[in-house]
Amino acid sequence: MSQNYPYDAYPSLPGYGSTPPPPPRRRNHVRGLIATGVVALAAGVGAGALIGHLNSTATGTVTATSQTILSTSQIAARVDPGLVDVVSTDGYQQAIAAGTGIVLTSNGEILTNNHVIEGATAIKVTDVGNGRTYTATVVGYDASHDVAVLQLQGASGLTVASLGDSGSVRVGDNVVALGNAGGQGGTPSVAAGSVTSLNQSITASDEGSGVSEQLTGLIETNAGIQPGDSGGSLVNAYGQVIGMDTAASSTYQFQSQSSSGEQAYAIPINEAVSIAKQIEAGTTSADVHIGATAFLGISIQPASSGFGGSGISGSGVTIAGALSGSPAASAGLTAGDEITSLGGQQVASAEDVAHVLVSYHPGDHISVTWLDQSGQSHNETLTLTTGPAA
Repeated sequence: MSQNYPYDAYPSLPGYGSTPPPPPRRRNHVRGLIATGVVALAAGVGAGALIGHLNSTATGTVTATSQTILSTSQIAARVDPGLVDVVSTDGYQQAIAAGTGIVLTSNGEILTNNHVIEGATAIKVTDVGNGRTYTATVVGYDASHDVAVLQLQGASGLTVASLGDSGSVRVGDNVVALGNAGGQGGTPSVAAGSVTSLNQSITASDEGSGVSEQLTGLIETNAGIQPGDSGGSLVNAYGQVIGMDTAASSTYQFQSQSSSGEQAYAIPINEAVSIAKQIEAGTTSADVHIGATAFLGISIQPASSGFGGSGISGSGVTIAGALSGSPAASAGLTAGDEITSLGGQQVASAEDVAHVLVSYHPGDHISVTWLDQSGQSHNETLTLTTGPAA
């Protein structure tokens, strides 16, 4: 399986920071997953208090649906007002990235992909329905399923997306993908196609942090999803959202799958909304994080083959660097050191580190055991600080 990566700034894990020396300055990137065999993504998490409840409309309206099959232009006219453009700024790496979101409540609860807000120190969201731009916070996330919930500050009366039942989707159904293709903003892009397969699995990998996740149960379509569409709507012929645009690939063959040619993938809306409800309820789990990001301040050194990386001992995770002023840097961790244990758990990959950190919050204490480049062992208990949206 060959690997390709998204048009993003260097991503970072929850609790990670920039790699000294800093990467080249990158601006105006769009969030989208393009792959040959492996789909690339980045994890994200942030802070914020959720206002409102799923399926509540308050003084807002719900995008209209139809009892008859609609044309592509009719679908776009009905669905567009329930979408938002998401622009995330990574202050550490001076990068700006763009994606899409789906309006869940009239007071500004937004569903999007987790990788859309990766690394964000600030998030701005423009509502397509009213044209206004809002500051957004990240209420919670599930990196393993690439789902995040945003809350717009001061929003009211937004047009809410009309959600369908992804359990009723069948192969051959006509669909339309809408989103902020190319990060251009304005009227959402439109790409028509059909459902080519159901219950698909892809391996999603992040070039910068080395995290790899298996996304399962996805809707596969030949609609032309592009970078920037991530977090947008996959809609049925009646104008109902049945999936969240998540990844696309071109001329590839996934392992254990028969599909080839240009395909795209969406998270079924039933699954995405179920996770959003869990986030709204403040229910944490091994995958779901609620509240502010716990920041350790390290980045992982990719191994020469694969991700993560064995170094001094061959069994830990080699770091590429520690952000100046971060808990890791204050403890003396530097590039080339190898973390062997985090929070009392052995770690051997970037995924292990991410999965440990997901349960922590700013102010929590965490034990870190590492080997320096001379092979000497160190153990410190660090106090995690508040970091960016992963």
